[in-house]
Amino acid sequence: MRLLLILLVCLFARVAMGQTPFAEALAKHRETYKKDLMASAGGPLTAEADLSYVQFYAADSTYRVTATVERIPNAEPFEMPTYNGKTRPHVAYALLSFMLQGKPQQLTLYRNLNVIRIPEYRDYLFLPFKDATSGQETYGGGRYLDLRTGDIQNGRVTLDFNKAYNPYCAFKEGYPCPIPPKNNLLTVPVEAGEKTFGKDH
Repeated sequence: MRLLLILLVCLFARVAMGQTPFAEALAKHRETYKKDLMASAGGPLTAEADLSYVQFYAADSTYRVTATVERIPNAEPFEMPTYNGKTRPHVAYALLSFMLQGKPQQLTLYRNLNVIRIPEYRDYLFLPFKDATSGQETYGGGRYLDLRTGDIQNGRVTLDFNKAYNPYCAFKEGYPCPIPPKNNLLTVPVEAGEKTFGKDH
């Protein structure tokens, strides 16, 4: 009985401090993401002090939504423009439909035809988007979400916009960061995920 009481007190303390399992898992995800931004891991940042300028919205489970997945058959490959003037071959994979802030939304999910040639990324799916925060609180060039084909179950997939991240172009110029297609513009603000990098470059 005493042990149960202690466990309940600890649980309520975590909730009161905002340390829900969802928030804790997201915090770990973000720490790993920040480490991957360092040049030693192939990222765009060379000084560890720059990590203090990497900013995020607070964890918000309302931005974790379930989308219905409609596959796009026989889609034609195309060259998606990037911010350094080059292009990258992509193909539309599926149309995602979901509710956000009480409004119906749609985004197109893509496959990068170069990336899926790499064995460990064969099931990689790419979701670039812009929203009403782009160019304000978040990077003007849009943000990305990564998914895998195995994330789609029974015609549905979970989109966690808390994991929306900036392309490398947000930190340093010269990278071939894909430009989100015009059909992937959300009119609602997505106040979740990564914010604008807080240091000029």
